[in-house]
Amino acid sequence: MGAAARRREQRLERLIGRLPRNLQSMVRWLRRASSRWVRVLGGILLIGGSVFSILPLFGLWMLPLGLVLLAEDVPPLRWARDRILDWIERRRPHWFASSDPENESQASLPHSSPSAGGASSASSYQ
Repeated sequence: MGAAARRREQRLERLIGRLPRNLQSMVRWLRRASSRWVRVLGGILLIGGSVFSILPLFGLWMLPLGLVLLAEDVPPLRWARDRILDWIERRRPHWFASSDPENESQASLPHSSPSAGGASSASSYQ
């Protein structure tokens, strides 16, 4: 794994670390290679459900979530996801700071230097 891929994985892990514990385990399970067909099917169903956004249960929130699920397996979508996350990380670095003291050691790994400044100033945003 190259340095850029490692940095992307660390950034995604920091975001996952900010989720509630029960969602963290589900998202990590979805990101495993063995869950590929669940991701693809779920992504397609979410994108399809967003078409029915006029109905109460469905909504436009389903479209980006479906695209994010598909981005794990479709390189052009992965590229777009990484560009969007780069943009968000520049504007909202505190979103990528670890909110859990246990995960703080993971967030301060050597390859996460752009967020190191954001991690120290995260307390001013929360």
